[in-house]
Order: sequence, then C-alpha cells, then structure tokens
Amino acid sequence: MLYQMVKFAAAPVATVMCRPHISGAANVPRAGGAILAANHLSILDSFLLPALLPRHVTFAAKSEYFSGNAVSQWFMRLGGSLPTDRDSAHAAQAMLDAAATLLENGELFGIHPEGTRSPDGRLYRGKIGVAWLALKTGVPVLPVALSGTERVLPVGAKVPRPSRIGITIGAPMRFEGRHTDARDRRRVTDEIMAAIQGLSGQEYVPTYAASRKALNGRKDTES
Repeated sequence: MLYQMVKFAAAPVATVMCRPHISGAANVPRAGGAILAANHLSILDSFLLPALLPRHVTFAAKSEYFSGNAVSQWFMRLGGSLPTDRDSAHAAQAMLDAAATLLENGELFGIHPEGTRSPDGRLYRGKIGVAWLALKTGVPVLPVALSGTERVLPVGAKVPRPSRIGITIGAPMRFEGRHTDARDRRRVTDEIMAAIQGLSGQEYVPTYAASRKALNGRKDTES
C-alpha cells in the first residue's frame, strides 16, 4: 500500500522533471517474475524505473544509500529497495536469497549488475549475482539501458534538477546452466552486459567499476 501511494505521488513528478522517453515497455510481462538488469548512472536509477513502470519493481541498492544523502535515503526507503552491503559476502547472499523469493512469488526485481554507479559514463563489467538469480529461478532477464539520469542528480548534488532521460527495455532473455557453476554464472553475466551495451551504446570496460573508482581514488590521493 505504501509503495502504491508513493508511486501515485512520485510518477507525475518524475514524468514532469525527467520527461522520460520509454521504449520497449511492452517487453515487461504483465504478470510473473522477471529481472530488470540495468546500467547504473545515478543513485536515482533505482527510484525512477519503479516510478515510471506500471508494475511494482523491487530494486537492490547499496546500504550507503540508506544512511547517506537525505534525498537518497528518502527515495530508497519509500521505494522499498533491498539494502545491500557490498563489503559483506554474507549480506550480499542474503539479499540475493530475498530477491529469489520475490521472483519465485511472481514479482519483478531490479538490479544493477555493475554493482555501483559508472564513474565516467562507460559500462563496466557485471557482477555475477544477476546470473545466480536468473539461473536459480529460471525467470527471464530484461536488459535495460538508462540514459540522462546522471544529469538529474549529478554526483555531489543534493537536489534533483530537470533533465530529459531515456529508458530502453530489451526483449526477455532466458538462460540455461547451473547457478552453482562459476563458469555458467560468468557466461550469463557477460551475455546480459552485452545486451545492455547493445541498447545503451556505451563504451564497454572489461573491469569492475568499483576497481576503477578505487584506482581513481588512489590517483587523487597521490596527486
């Protein structure tokens, strides 16, 4: 009920502020579980997709979003996101288990396979959690490309600003393999990232975004 109330209030605001262009919305199933795997350009990504799509979407969001910027706290809590502690393998697995339950109950789950926002607008290597979910539950994966969301709430900004965004939702993807097999998880993740890249047109970087951020942090410290 709270989600629907927030969605009712937030959808018009998001529409006016972001003037979204959405293509491929018909690929979202009307019923049944599915994974929305999206690129990640802004902390608002996990809020805008649920606000603008007709079905309830639960997103995974890093735990820092629930305790840092007041704007992100508000969005994440009201949007019903699942907090993820990226430094704890146990916590990350607990989040995946909760997501699997949602999917098996016929709900939509959203995830950013990159694990963190892109530091420079490029698409980075995906983490294998998305493949674990797809292979364990057997639900389809919908690749999603977001564009322009980084202009709505740039890094360091506290107040969103009007800017046009784009959302492209690709055709459902289904995969064969075992969720317990590391090679299957890597293969499926790479296929999902390739589909996202095909929709977004972003340059692909075959390293993790978190590693790039850490390297940039060291360079800033050394300079």
